[in-house]
Amino acid sequence: MAKNIQDPPVLSPSAPRQALLEAYTRVRRFSEQLCAPLVIEDYVIQSMPDVSPTRWHLAHTSWFFETFVLLPHVPAYESPHPQYAYLFNSYYNSVGERHCRPKRGLISRPTVQETYAYRQYVDERISDFLLTCDENVLQKVAPVVTLGIHHEQQHQELMVTDIKHVLSCNPLHPVYLEQPTYPAQPPATLEWISYPEELAWLGYAGDGFFYDNEGPRHREFVDAYQLGSRLITNGEYLQFIEDGGYQNPLLWLSSGWNTVQAEQWQAPLYWEKQDGRWMMMTLSGLRAVEPAEPVCHVSFYEADAYARWADARLATEAEWELAARLLPIEGNFVENQTFHPVPLATSTTSELPLQMYGDVWEWTQSAYLPYRGYRPAPGALGEYNGKFMCNQFVLRGGSCATSITHIRPTYRNFFPPDARWQFMGVRLAREV
Repeated sequence: MAKNIQDPPVLSPSAPRQALLEAYTRVRRFSEQLCAPLVIEDYVIQSMPDVSPTRWHLAHTSWFFETFVLLPHVPAYESPHPQYAYLFNSYYNSVGERHCRPKRGLISRPTVQETYAYRQYVDERISDFLLTCDENVLQKVAPVVTLGIHHEQQHQELMVTDIKHVLSCNPLHPVYLEQPTYPAQPPATLEWISYPEELAWLGYAGDGFFYDNEGPRHREFVDAYQLGSRLITNGEYLQFIEDGGYQNPLLWLSSGWNTVQAEQWQAPLYWEKQDGRWMMMTLSGLRAVEPAEPVCHVSFYEADAYARWADARLATEAEWELAARLLPIEGNFVENQTFHPVPLATSTTSELPLQMYGDVWEWTQSAYLPYRGYRPAPGALGEYNGKFMCNQFVLRGGSCATSITHIRPTYRNFFPPDARWQFMGVRLAREV
């Protein structure tokens, strides 16, 4: 895989056609670069219902541009296969019927080669359309193309996390991409950074791209609070395990405890004990758990239980956003190609929180709900975020599988409380 991957710039919905086409082309190529380490057999496996085969991601993102750009705006456009709309629709009920999500791995056709041909077919027609369409049409379609670019970046992250789950099911512990490991110094002491009470403006403000669930801009009163200066490490989480954290029902929410019992959880996902030593599956294969690395692949239930054990709590998403809004967006993102969280590069303390971006998505205690005044977009694209605002929790900050150009202080990721296969970790908060 190339070492100089650059993701598209942050686009405004009114980006000029050449910039729009260049961003489109670059993000589409990056999806295929992420597939370079795979063999054909890797593309087609679905290891659990939440995981989609890599081939499906490649086709679905093409279907998105075909469905929301080409079909409505290019009268002569014909899909190479009308049934692709049934196979590769994800959850857009208003667009039409779709194939059952848990059965995506049962489909052997179209082949991987045919899927790449489909991508090329769509790319060629998007290119022709963007270069030749009327200026008024371009202004109308640019926001949809921009949304599609960011949608593909979301699926790039899913491709990384999904293939990790696929490979983890193989007892041979196959390697996606070999990466060296380096001895890590002990992490900086966990300090508490204080923030005063504030009647704060929250949500996205600006001219660049943002998802509708990041708005509208609104005010919220936030009490004084403290935030942990860094992420919780594997070593600290090991103390929770060794102290009987997974055996103590007093630490767990009721549904969390039920899940621990039903699933027999004893450690984060991808951890296994061999000869008394904790090992973890990574995209570089099986290796020993490194105590200084941020703990990852923990559910909301586990993050909440750990926080309770540590006499703390998880931050609200408002608290997280206030702490992050003035920090530079820098960290360990997918461009680094580590595909794994890394230890802090410094062992010194800081007056500002570290590791706020990249490495792992940070669970908050906030339910994924609409901001005051939120209205989904009209039409099928209104199904993108709003209909999922139930039974999920918000995560912030991005991960080692996220593109740096895809993240913002206001970005709201969301997953059910038992999800673990994403790069999800823990930052503590507490009252002053």
